[in-house]
Amino acid sequence: MWKSLALCVPLLALPVAAAQAEVPKVVASIQPLHSLAAMVMEGVGQPALLVSGTASEHGYALKPSDMRVLEQAQVAVIIDTGYETFLAKPLKARGGKINVLAMADLPGMTVFQPREGGVWDGHHHGHDHDAHGHDHHDELDGHLWLDTANAQVMVTALAETLAEMDPANAVTYHRNADAARTKLAALDAELKQRLAPLAGRPYVVFHDAYQYFEARYGLSAAGSITLDPDRPPAAKRLAALKEKLQKSKASCVFREPQFPAPIVETLAKSAGAKVGMLDPQGSSLPPGPDLYPALLSNLADSLTKCLSAP
Repeated sequence: MWKSLALCVPLLALPVAAAQAEVPKVVASIQPLHSLAAMVMEGVGQPALLVSGTASEHGYALKPSDMRVLEQAQVAVIIDTGYETFLAKPLKARGGKINVLAMADLPGMTVFQPREGGVWDGHHHGHDHDAHGHDHHDELDGHLWLDTANAQVMVTALAETLAEMDPANAVTYHRNADAARTKLAALDAELKQRLAPLAGRPYVVFHDAYQYFEARYGLSAAGSITLDPDRPPAAKRLAALKEKLQKSKASCVFREPQFPAPIVETLAKSAGAKVGMLDPQGSSLPPGPDLYPALLSNLADSLTKCLSAP
């Protein structure tokens, strides 16, 4: 009898050990990356989010609660520590205890350099290349998520990382990534069709956050009001933009919910242009797997509404 009971003990212990296996703790820097991570982790776990709502990653200061999340996280999903500068020191301090999945460093990414000046000519994009191994992160335009092809690279890399760390859920991670890529490809095709009529219609944005979206869908932004969204633009820059707006007959100047509107409204009024709203972060959307496609659809809606109106 005792012998048969002893044989049963290991069998009874197996489910307990399996139940104790933890899903990797993932933290994402900003809402679009959090949404992509949530797509991959759906049905397994939920990633944590640092910068939410109308907070801006430009100049963000970590709170004590953020530091606790970072201390517990095993995977950090970011653009690049040159972009999310508030994460550079905390992630370095954690060293090899956290797996940093930096979007800018993934092979296959399309990466642009920041555009110079406030007034651009035509399709003035930086060169695209495989970002893997690039050295000058300060020359990176960090708004990589606004290209759906880059988003597909991101979900693939995250699924591979999580599957290696958590083999028990590997099938689910890969299945979720497959579903996400299919959804993103369909979204891309839809946006190309919706935005095609806007090709060649000039407009001005608040800051240079949309280069990837413009390049992907053939849009024609004429310039940005500010280089640094946390600093007001110089009078000389505003004068050049006003002249550009008038000469190009740009019909729209777009503001962002994270930053003050008066400068945008003043410039638009002086050039006889309308004011629209673009939100590159999805600040008004609830975090989760549905945020990313809704974010890009909202950008298309805002552009269409402002640029198509008489």
